[in-house]
Amino acid sequence: MVFASLTFLYFFLPLCLFCYHIFQNIHYRNAVLIIFSLFFYAWGEPIWVSLLIFSALVDYLNGLIIHKYRGKIGAKLGLISSITINLGILIAFKYTGFIYQNLNFLLGLNLPVPNITLPIGISFYTFQTMSYSIDLYRNKVQVQKSFSKFLLFVSLFPQLVAGPIVRYQQIEQEIERRKVNGLFLVGGLHRFCVGLFKKVAIANVAGELAKPYLEAVPYHLAVGEAWIGIILFSIQIYFDFSGYSDMAIGLGRMFGFTFPENFKYPYISTSATEFWRRWHISLGSFFRDYVYIPLGGNRKRRYFNLFVVWALTGLWHGASWNFVLWGLYFGILIAIEQLFLLKMLNKLPKFIGHLYLLLVAVIGWALFYFTDFSKLIAYLKVLLCISYSSFWKVELTYMLKENMFWFMLAIILCMPVYMWIKKWDSHFWQQKIRPYLLVPTFVFSIFLLWVSTSLLVGNSYNPFIYYRF
Repeated sequence: MVFASLTFLYFFLPLCLFCYHIFQNIHYRNAVLIIFSLFFYAWGEPIWVSLLIFSALVDYLNGLIIHKYRGKIGAKLGLISSITINLGILIAFKYTGFIYQNLNFLLGLNLPVPNITLPIGISFYTFQTMSYSIDLYRNKVQVQKSFSKFLLFVSLFPQLVAGPIVRYQQIEQEIERRKVNGLFLVGGLHRFCVGLFKKVAIANVAGELAKPYLEAVPYHLAVGEAWIGIILFSIQIYFDFSGYSDMAIGLGRMFGFTFPENFKYPYISTSATEFWRRWHISLGSFFRDYVYIPLGGNRKRRYFNLFVVWALTGLWHGASWNFVLWGLYFGILIAIEQLFLLKMLNKLPKFIGHLYLLLVAVIGWALFYFTDFSKLIAYLKVLLCISYSSFWKVELTYMLKENMFWFMLAIILCMPVYMWIKKWDSHFWQQKIRPYLLVPTFVFSIFLLWVSTSLLVGNSYNPFIYYRF
């Protein structure tokens, strides 16, 4: 089940909110969320919901072991058990086929490559459960002795299948006690409808417009078509994922949870370093805190640590070498920036930094999109004017004219001129909004919901890119 579906919007969510808010007792509310969350996951993964529960059980038990034997060898064994089992599950489901393919290539073998179905959201919830064990070992969180409450943390449907990656310490207090009033509900609805609009009105449209260019034979494309195609994909993946994160944050607030921000207008950045402080923030902070710093961070082997983190970041996104290449591409850019490029960029007008970032980001999305290296190289040759059929086609001019206002809207929503929505939303959360603004905000949210629903009806193209990760 996806958020941007009529089933979720008009059946699942209203029923869940009704059942949740008829109770005042936190234990009953937690039970409602667990039941609905497991049903939400089982809707798309009826078999692998058992894997989700198993993963929660593993880290719940390892957490008890770490707590019981704190300061002793038993605690370290509990931590090792958690990391080994979580990574083992992730590798088994996500990377087994990739490993077999590379063994066949390197050793000249002919091993049958297993075709294992990837459980939705496994990359997200294994990282979440593993972070609990690590933070507990580091004495950053209190042990959770109730399995039902720990299962709630793992299975909570707003962030279950595509993030943001929520750590236990971020919602530890809210699992035990939280309150929801009208401000939270309207503020959460507001944030959810904004995310839904971004997904349906921007990401889906960008995906449909990009498809003819990205799926064409590269050498048949004009240079302009190749650039427009990958720029459209850059728009699609941003609004797809940031829209999902907005919806997740909004849903969390409807139930009293505060999830971390995951995007802060990454396309306004002036460097790759800044870009990755603004893009998929929860993943970047995870690798920083649990990989980069433990390896030595900036203190020793700085650039080695950097490349390890970025290779793993790429590999996390998919079991294919193009993702590793994409990760290392950004790792190299960030290393170059740290060595000298940032000092140069800081001395130049800011718009040059913006242009530099947009150029390297868009090229990076080409590395991300094409899993076939031959097609990737052919596409890059067209982008860089090395090999192409023509520079521009008149059909491209017509397409740009027909979608001019949509392009303008997408560009505006990428920039901080849109910041008022998040500021507005934070005012709701902090209960600083004036009561008389509740009604117009609610009306505006319903308007966005109506527009999004209209676009969803009869539209079969509605993918979530990050579901496959």
